[in-house]
Amino acid sequence: IRLVSDAYEPGSTFKILTAAAALDSGVTHPEEGFYCSGKVKVDGDTIRCWGNPHESESMAQALQNSCNPVFVELALRMGRETFYGYLRSFGLGAKTNVDLQGEGSGILIPARSVKNVDLARIGFGQSVAVTPIQLLTAACSVINGGRLMQPYLLKEVLSPEGEVILRTQPKVKARPISETTSHIMRSLLEQVVD
Repeated sequence: IRLVSDAYEPGSTFKILTAAAALDSGVTHPEEGFYCSGKVKVDGDTIRCWGNPHESESMAQALQNSCNPVFVELALRMGRETFYGYLRSFGLGAKTNVDLQGEGSGILIPARSVKNVDLARIGFGQSVAVTPIQLLTAACSVINGGRLMQPYLLKEVLSPEGEVILRTQPKVKARPISETTSHIMRSLLEQVVD
């Protein structure tokens, strides 16, 4: 099933995770001011925003605008060790162990090999590959109070007489972000939709 096996570059949907990690680690706050000129240079490579320059914007507005240069900045501020710590806590680069066969683990550049330009691109969802179930599970943790849940499909198994033989219980695998950060992210993401 493609939901658990196919890895793809998530692009801007990944900014949910970068924003949550940046807020949780304290490298930014929703009101912080940024400036988007439409492009940014990292290690000699030019990384462009997806459209016209956004110019002056807050971190919250950068999330609304899906502004690549701001997410480059946030990833670089966190640095390899901190950002990768969050990515691993979100379950990236590892199987979720969902109860389906053929699950992939996505692709995360090994931390020892990642360069600043890779880190910058990961910040806005390039140079990283996830399975749909990985991204769904991680994104849910951002809004559900910071709990990374074990995904499952099978709720329960009943006998022919209707007795419960097996019941799957919800299980918290990790807490990648705090409940406070989750609360802030719920508000920010609601503003994106509004």
